[in-house]
Amino acid sequence: MTSIFESGKGRRVVITGMGLLTPVGGDVSDTWAALLQGKSGGGPITNFEASEEYSTRIACEVKDFDPSGFLDPKEVRRFDRFAQFGLGVAIEAMASTGLDGPPSGVAAERFGVIFGSGIGGIATFERQHTILLERGPGRVSPFFVPMFIPDIAAGLISIRFGAKGPNYATVSACASSAHAIGDAFRFIQRGEADVMIAGGSEASVTPMSIAGFSSMKAMSTRNDDPATASRPFDATRDGFVIGEGGGCVILEALEVAQERGADIVAELVGYGVSGDAYHITSPAPEGKGAQYAMRMALEDANDSPSGVDYINAHGTSTQANDRNETAAIKAVFGEAAYDVTVGSTKSMTGHLLGAAGGVEAVASALACKEGLIPPTINFVEADPDCDLDYAHGGMVERPVRLALSNSFGFGGHNVCLAIRRWDGE
Repeated sequence: MTSIFESGKGRRVVITGMGLLTPVGGDVSDTWAALLQGKSGGGPITNFEASEEYSTRIACEVKDFDPSGFLDPKEVRRFDRFAQFGLGVAIEAMASTGLDGPPSGVAAERFGVIFGSGIGGIATFERQHTILLERGPGRVSPFFVPMFIPDIAAGLISIRFGAKGPNYATVSACASSAHAIGDAFRFIQRGEADVMIAGGSEASVTPMSIAGFSSMKAMSTRNDDPATASRPFDATRDGFVIGEGGGCVILEALEVAQERGADIVAELVGYGVSGDAYHITSPAPEGKGAQYAMRMALEDANDSPSGVDYINAHGTSTQANDRNETAAIKAVFGEAAYDVTVGSTKSMTGHLLGAAGGVEAVASALACKEGLIPPTINFVEADPDCDLDYAHGGMVERPVRLALSNSFGFGGHNVCLAIRRWDGE
């Protein structure tokens, strides 16, 4: 076993598999095509009856989801929607890299799962709370607790694939799945695991979630035009549009992937984390925490701002985030900030909360592989505080040697992942 202390940065880690379920596509191929085309996933809420009492009645929902292809009827009843999403994207990611368990020669104890969710099974919680109030405690499901706890997706994925290595959930609001991928990267880099399934899922288009975020005045109220409601870095933005779905990657030590002849999508080369220590929901002024996370990721990658071609921004379409993230990028990159393409795929998928980082890591890896950058749609009016290149004009074709993927969460959690194009060496 190679130790990180014996080899500087430790072992190299590559992405060999990916899975996506988003409001614009049911898998990686469909989602990526939709993102490049600038397709919006926004629409009226259909998961429940959102009456006029809700100030926000729009969302980016997953369409035509059918878990019966990988779960039996009993499992469908016993797994919350977020866990179904999580298992679905993990199955796609594993299949895409040709695995159904630990690779040959890799012990199950060196094959792990880290899978995040910001909220977990809130739909289950709401349903069972109603049963408690209306029918009494004796009618609450015995599966209630394992259905709603955020770690259950990680547990189900490990059971499905026999992964006996590191196994837990990350819960850090909108940074959850980015933390999961970064932590999994570290386990392999340090030589404590060989293969990891990492990402996150979220299914929080529910009455309580919508009511809570609406009360915070965090979400867009552009109910008459949901397709254009998510407007990152635009002067007319009025809040985020909530989304649902999941994103997953398979990470492997480079030598393991090469030994089994795996197709390598990209290399994960840096992981930066920080805390704002400032406010429960607002980002630190000038994005100070975000600055540190980006600098840390670049240092980990042994690279510089001038080497970055694409930043998949957190880009939530809220006034505070977009202004402060732009300021953070300028602080870290200096004049080079104007040479980078900064995009927000949330303009199309909406904000998937704890699943956002997983989805956006996949998008960043594909941008590196294909030299294509998704646009930031719904541009209406320029914001003088947000004056970088946000790909407002459509898909961008440019070589992407290094991409950064930013994820920031309530509580002041900041994550930056650095992903490099795989050139075969």
